[in-house]
Amino acid sequence: MHLTDTFSDRALTQPLVERMGSLAEKLAPRQVRIMEVCGSHTMSFFRTGVRSLLPDNVILLSGPGCPVCVTPNRELDQMIALASLPNVTVATFGDMLRVPGSQSSLVQARTSGADVRVVYSPMDALAFAEEDPTREVVFLGVGFETTAPTVAATVLEAERRGLENFSVLVAHKLVPPALRALLASGEVRIDAFILPGHVSTIIGAEPYAFLEHEFGIPSVIAGFLPTDLLEGVVGCLELIADSQAEVRNRYARFVRELGNVAAKSVLEEVFEPSDAEWRGFGVIPQSGLKLRSHLRRFDALERFTLDLPEPREVRGCLCGDVLKGVVIPDECKLFGTACTPENPIGPCMVSSEGACAAHYKYGPRRAVKV
Repeated sequence: MHLTDTFSDRALTQPLVERMGSLAEKLAPRQVRIMEVCGSHTMSFFRTGVRSLLPDNVILLSGPGCPVCVTPNRELDQMIALASLPNVTVATFGDMLRVPGSQSSLVQARTSGADVRVVYSPMDALAFAEEDPTREVVFLGVGFETTAPTVAATVLEAERRGLENFSVLVAHKLVPPALRALLASGEVRIDAFILPGHVSTIIGAEPYAFLEHEFGIPSVIAGFLPTDLLEGVVGCLELIADSQAEVRNRYARFVRELGNVAAKSVLEEVFEPSDAEWRGFGVIPQSGLKLRSHLRRFDALERFTLDLPEPREVRGCLCGDVLKGVVIPDECKLFGTACTPENPIGPCMVSSEGACAAHYKYGPRRAVKV
């Protein structure tokens, strides 16, 4: 496979490919296991062809960086239940529609008559609430540190406008605590991380310092173009070869040490950290967000009473283990048979950033049992 035409300039890519090969040869026969945390990275590695260029002893594992995928069935069931309430409009990003909960999905609820609308911004949901004060509008706040600031700004705008019929189901997750939980579990060996570019644009490089100081894991913040991806892999291999555990920023054109100060300020004004449940991980301390007490009236779960049974998981679906890098999608018996993009069993096959969707669409580079 060749690099996509988007970045076919070999003057930029070829030196990185050669450097990657020489570093891998230096480390051989050791198998180097690098986890790309971000779901966008997973897709980019496949789509650009960079994954096909990896030396045989360099293994890429997908991590818990797909927000749709890590949303547990408990929260999905809450979303579907809210959509099924009378006089309620649920506004969501499109990638949540087909994600299956315990028994149904948002798209099935919409087929049954629920008012579920796809939006491109939480401000669209605010507009719905302002246009029709007689209906309750609930925005589904799913995503990492990347999308949470826009939701925070929307809550502040709702307060400024005095809207009483707007609320948010807050299901945001924080990436660094998940990486800590992943390493602390000891379920999978990880030699280095390629850290998410979009999330890091908001939070900066500093929050990842614990990877070096507590776990001795080298990591590289990388972007999404072919050269960015190659620099991410090369950076990890350089650190491993030199026995250095540090955080390197190879996405400096967007990521600063302290991140986006304005975005973080809005986040802190509206949200505070809270324990959160992740698919495959269970509850991770201080890995989620909740509205601060003076804004709690905008919390959909405070506004509406939902009496739901304990969530159920589909037998045989290994999405949770895929998110931890314990298995690759091909090792799930449902993959490509019962579970396909047309008939997804788990969220890892639904999301455009899901590892199963990427493996199904582009095919594995090679079968590697992990």
